[in-house]
Amino acid sequence: MLLRAIPVLAWLVAGCTYVPLLTPYKMDIQQGNVVTKEMVARLERGMTRAQVRFTLGTPMVVDPFRADRWDYVYLYMKGGAITEQRRIVVVFKDDRLERIEGDVVPASAGGATTAKPAPPADGARSAQNAER
Repeated sequence: MLLRAIPVLAWLVAGCTYVPLLTPYKMDIQQGNVVTKEMVARLERGMTRAQVRFTLGTPMVVDPFRADRWDYVYLYMKGGAITEQRRIVVVFKDDRLERIEGDVVPASAGGATTAKPAPPADGARSAQNAER
């Protein structure tokens, strides 16, 4: 009985080890805060924390060691690869908006921004070029 089971078991194991057409499904993942150019354009120097939270939403990261800084992070993964990544840092002084740093430039030239565009992820370049 055992001698008959060994070839069957070996055949089953060998059949499961090589499946070239099947790959695991990797779902699209969206994490963090979606911050648009229009949202950043609505920010003004001197806004309170409540006004900034109303405009941008609750920050993704609030550093307990630097209470004057909020980080808004956005990450979009499609098929396991990062296609879009954004980071906005909002800095307060005396509980008022001092400046904004990051890679989302406001739609208008006004505001309290010192934003520098960061290099996009490989897949995001085509999306940014289509946006222009």
